[in-house]
Amino acid sequence: MRKPNYNMTLFEERRIRLRESLSEQKVKDAAIVIFANRELIRNNDVPYSFRQDTNFFYLTGFEEPDSVYIFRPGHKEENIMFVRKKDALKETWEGFRYGTEGARKEFFMDDAFYLEEFSTKAASLLKDCSRVYFDLFSDPQNDATMKTIFEKIKNLNHRSGRGTLPVFSSKEVIGEQRLFKSSDEVALLKKACEITTQGHIAVMKEAKVGMNERALHGVFLNEIMKQGSPREGYGGIFATGSNATTLHYVFNDEEMKDGELILVDAGAEHEFFTGDITRTFPVNGKFSDTQKRIYGTMLELQKSLVAAVKPGVTFKELNSQMTRGVTELLVKEGVLQGEVDELIDQQSFTKYIPHGVGHFLGMDVHDAGLTMLKGEPRPLAAGMALTIEPGIYIPADDEVAPKALRGLGIRIEDNILVTENGNINLTADCPKSIEELERS
Repeated sequence: MRKPNYNMTLFEERRIRLRESLSEQKVKDAAIVIFANRELIRNNDVPYSFRQDTNFFYLTGFEEPDSVYIFRPGHKEENIMFVRKKDALKETWEGFRYGTEGARKEFFMDDAFYLEEFSTKAASLLKDCSRVYFDLFSDPQNDATMKTIFEKIKNLNHRSGRGTLPVFSSKEVIGEQRLFKSSDEVALLKKACEITTQGHIAVMKEAKVGMNERALHGVFLNEIMKQGSPREGYGGIFATGSNATTLHYVFNDEEMKDGELILVDAGAEHEFFTGDITRTFPVNGKFSDTQKRIYGTMLELQKSLVAAVKPGVTFKELNSQMTRGVTELLVKEGVLQGEVDELIDQQSFTKYIPHGVGHFLGMDVHDAGLTMLKGEPRPLAAGMALTIEPGIYIPADDEVAPKALRGLGIRIEDNILVTENGNINLTADCPKSIEELERS
């Protein structure tokens, strides 16, 4: 029997926390249904590289596709999984399958069945529930499967006086738990950030004039996989020159030229947690005077934003601080004309600052968790992790901006853990000062 790659007690603890959370919310007789991701064909008979659905993995640790997990807090059989059948021929071609026995034994499931039994078994498992947490409209095939089950439940409850089973999104209830990292989860995120840092350092050392962006991307992939990462947390951005003014630049196929900056936004996964670092540095190892001036100002702004992260602060407040700092820079450099306060009120900055100050970070790069509570911006709290990533982007064809600034894109991003008294910068070891970047 193949053993899981992870400590199963971590997933058991998460399920206990979720049960307790629902109990505290006075939610009784609920069930959560989560579908695993399916394998998808890339071309002909070649599948895309598989990565499990985050919430499915978060509660089970199970990485096989085409599975379903039902969580029924408080029931004798609380954890139930539906999995693919054991198949010697398919396992010869595609790899080991745990089957129902493996799901029970290795993943601490109270019971397990084959996927083909789901439509029949699920109706009886869910018929006495007060509500079901399931993410409607995320996948048409899953929606159709659950519609059939809800119809079966309606028939099973015939003449009982009960209406259609209420459906709530599981993303919010699980997301709120994922937002607050346990000590074990902090350790996993920290390791992901350490591996990501090493990947960025390797990129800085290898970057040179004439090199292709894709080759630099390869340097990052090589380094993080040497460090034990199975994959990137998201598609890496390796954007030289004016490519950096495209926020999610995807091509990574141009030659890096003398005198340009390169913006690298890339992160490594470690046990399903991801780092998310952005660094911008000169291809030839030396900032020009203009680049140094703009970069230096952005760096000081970024450092002040990191220092401002603490319990009670909101993204809205951090965004306002970033907006003011970048707008002041744009006025100073002659890109915008007018009074800073008026320009902010008119949102004149949005062309050059099209994104927010950051986002939650964890198992997904743009991680789960509500940013608003009761209609108000949510205060940060200990245990949350987020990115701080101010940027400035001046399009190459912007005739308003001084010529020396056209095509300039700079973003500096670190990964921050909120603590009781302030924060810890999990990516502090990744070089970002002008001196460090010119030495690397």
